[in-house]
Amino acid sequence: MHPGRALKFHRIIQDAIFCHLYPGCILARNKIIGVIPSRWGSTRFPGKSLFPICGKPLIHRVIQRCLKARLLDELLVATDDKRIAEAVKATGVKAIMTRPDHPSGTDRIAEAIRGIKADVVINIQGDEPLIDPGLIDRLAEKMVSNRDWDMATAAAPLNDRKELNLSSVVKVVWDRTGKALYFSRSVIPFLRDADIDSAGLYWRHVGIYAYRASFLAKLVKTAPCALEKAEKLEQLRALHIGGKILVLKTDHAGIGVDTPADVKYVERELRKSMRR
Repeated sequence: MHPGRALKFHRIIQDAIFCHLYPGCILARNKIIGVIPSRWGSTRFPGKSLFPICGKPLIHRVIQRCLKARLLDELLVATDDKRIAEAVKATGVKAIMTRPDHPSGTDRIAEAIRGIKADVVINIQGDEPLIDPGLIDRLAEKMVSNRDWDMATAAAPLNDRKELNLSSVVKVVWDRTGKALYFSRSVIPFLRDADIDSAGLYWRHVGIYAYRASFLAKLVKTAPCALEKAEKLEQLRALHIGGKILVLKTDHAGIGVDTPADVKYVERELRKSMRR
């Protein structure tokens, strides 16, 4: 059985069990779709989706991890390149062709799911072959169990002082309910007094998003705001229009393949995970 068909079969059985044990269970009534945006024209690593990671294309590695998530009804790949779409076929997962000129993965996903009935859409980075399937499930569960949230994302502890000052590492702060207050490439919060204990104060944003489908449609129709343009962070557009974003804590910061130099390290970490 193809992995993609196995995913659907697994969810059908799971829904039947949920409905039997918990009549009216909200998980059984919501369709949850995972979408992996995968474009050819990466600025720092063109064609990286097909670059072999431990003998398999990067996109195959990402798909394999995503298929381990229990709560996805369907997994799709949104791409702008026929070579990627052809490679995806071998996994049993459906690839959807999208326009090549999308400014972000979010816009690409919105086009890919057009006409598809879904309640929750999870945007899964296409360059992270070690994505945690458990995190995908946690995001899905939070979105369907509490309809007050428009989006959900994740953050991992940030303890390295060098990384703290890197603009490539996005920081996030939230309130006592877990609702995101702000995302920034700058160091937030700022320590005014040097004697303040900063342990547990800084968190790195992990680039995975769960959207309520109706909010995703609204988001991509909205023009970028001034803060998004300044920071180059599209999640600030969601905050600008009043979106409520839940931030989940995770120990997995994620390991992405951004440049060819990342491949050896990622392969080493992938081999470690395979031996566990």
